[in-house]
Amino acid sequence: MLNRHAREFFTRLFTPLARALLKLGVSPDAVTFAGTAGVSLAALILFPLGQLFWGVVAITLFVFSDVVDGIMARLAGRQGRWGSFLDSTLDRVQDSAIFLGLALWFYSGGRSPETGSLAVVSILLGNLVSYARAKAESLGYTANVGIAERAERLVSVLVVAGLCGLGLPTPFLFWTFVVLALASVVTVIQRILAVRRQAREESSPA
Repeated sequence: MLNRHAREFFTRLFTPLARALLKLGVSPDAVTFAGTAGVSLAALILFPLGQLFWGVVAITLFVFSDVVDGIMARLAGRQGRWGSFLDSTLDRVQDSAIFLGLALWFYSGGRSPETGSLAVVSILLGNLVSYARAKAESLGYTANVGIAERAERLVSVLVVAGLCGLGLPTPFLFWTFVVLALASVVTVIQRILAVRRQAREESSPA
């Protein structure tokens, strides 16, 4: 839902930056790698130190590279399967770093191992959500359905983590992980059912 409604706004916002980077000779792939490095380092350094708010600020600045590189690829006429593969793969790296950084904090200074464990569960379920869609598409089906796609998962966790960094009680993050885990399970089921329906339609006689 967030992907659909935000794409047009951010495309207009970042198109001038994308044009400027292309004029400087920067490639879309370079922006993708830089963004992934920035998000991962911010999450794995600042979150374990308990700097939740500043970690979220740094991650937010870098995470928009995911929008910029796509705009650059379209402007340069370089859209293709390689770019899509690289982008999707490095998205998983970013997501895992964010949840792992939070898990490390709660296992140590955050003193809430149960919240850390839920963060790890969120990594696993988030990757399962993505895998279900990728596998479906590799078989020729579509599975872009569900209530907890990547944007929803990232926004909810980063907003609550940032607020916890400003003083919101950390149990709010615990329950955010609970909701995300449940929503991810529902999303996987929705995608399985969507593919099952398409498979049945495919095998039904015309």
